[in-house]
Amino acid sequence: MMPTKSILKNSLKALLATAALVAGPALASTHALPYSFTPDTGNLASVQRGARNYMSYCSGCHSMRHLRYSRMAQDLQIPEDLLKANLMFTSDKVGDHILSAMPSDAAKNWFGQPPPDLTLEARYRGADWVYSYLLSFYVDSSRPLGTNNLVLPNASMPNVLWELQGLQVEKTAAHEGEAAHHEGSPFEAVTQGKLSAEEYQKWVADTANFMAYAAEPGRAQRVSTGFKVLLFLFVFTILAYLMKREWWRDVH
Repeated sequence: MMPTKSILKNSLKALLATAALVAGPALASTHALPYSFTPDTGNLASVQRGARNYMSYCSGCHSMRHLRYSRMAQDLQIPEDLLKANLMFTSDKVGDHILSAMPSDAAKNWFGQPPPDLTLEARYRGADWVYSYLLSFYVDSSRPLGTNNLVLPNASMPNVLWELQGLQVEKTAAHEGEAAHHEGSPFEAVTQGKLSAEEYQKWVADTANFMAYAAEPGRAQRVSTGFKVLLFLFVFTILAYLMKREWWRDVH
């Protein structure tokens, strides 16, 4: 007969293993980034704003071919009339996948390669990477389009958000190769954008939250179900232990 302590120990191991499965793969990068960010896909208002940002500024070049408009509308509680009026620019069918309007051949001629599909970008690189990337464009006269990116040097993507953020240059410390993570921003503003620095950071955070959601739309439901399963297993373990004690009380 297995000792009671062993039963409880094995049950605890099973619960911890289940918790690890519920949590899923971490959306975090292992390399140093200039900014820190933790996605919050449970913040519905933020993810909704991120969907607006993405469809208005990103979907012209980048598709999300693994996500349908209908799934996005259902998960983010967006009415169909608002979806069609404000978020659907390449299709009038809510069941379609989110595709970009840019022809891949033309994009290859313009940028050297077609813009990548971004459905799984936040899962592959990490939402913190996306956040840092969108904050890290800076003026670089040596580049064909006049800008570079600290997170992805020599990126083909132009700084399409400069009107919102404004233009910035690297601080001297960044040029001298000091630590990649700064207490403040590694950049100095040159021109003011339509948004303040705080407003733009919030704009980027909303966009990164949406991309984290798009990379795994079922995550919130899976986590909710997982916690219910963990609660059931915890209660069941206690009941099983108490039942075992009652059954074996006379034997001991």
